[in-house]
Amino acid sequence: MIEVEVKAKIGSFRDMEEKLKEIGASKSKKEFQEDIYFNSPIVDFAKSDEALRIRTTVENDSEKIFITYKGPKIDPESKTRKEIEIAIEDSAKCSEIFENLGFKKVRTVKKNRQYYTYKNFEISLDDVEGLDNYMEIEIQLDDGQNYNDAQEKIFSLFSKLGVEDNFERTSYLELLEKLY
Repeated sequence: MIEVEVKAKIGSFRDMEEKLKEIGASKSKKEFQEDIYFNSPIVDFAKSDEALRIRTTVENDSEKIFITYKGPKIDPESKTRKEIEIAIEDSAKCSEIFENLGFKKVRTVKKNRQYYTYKNFEISLDDVEGLDNYMEIEIQLDDGQNYNDAQEKIFSLFSKLGVEDNFERTSYLELLEKLY
């Protein structure tokens, strides 16, 4: 799967929620996410632009856990990249397996995320612990599909919502690493 994603720093969540409502976007869910990032003993993911994480999500007292691998970004304007994700049962045991294989914990990123849907877009308003307010817009594509059209549509939607700048290709992990 290819995740075509663009992120931008925004001002007020309340203002953006009003704009999303005006264009007909609908709230789909709200969840807390805790991401534990790891670095490989073989390849420095910071240098290869890859990511490996264990994500725990909590929505209405329901917990789900996933391992996610994200490949290097494949274009200079967005965060478009290959993503592989699989559900697991136990974050602590998975973390222990990774560490026994030589993977090192890098950082934990915590955020509250409000999701919206609009046409084939998934939109999230992200309140990340330690960072400013961000919005991400993404479209999922099958491997091999051309992502240029999807990327154009995402930037067009940002423009429709009044966001013309403050785009950020850096991950939340990297942004936090720069601060601390």
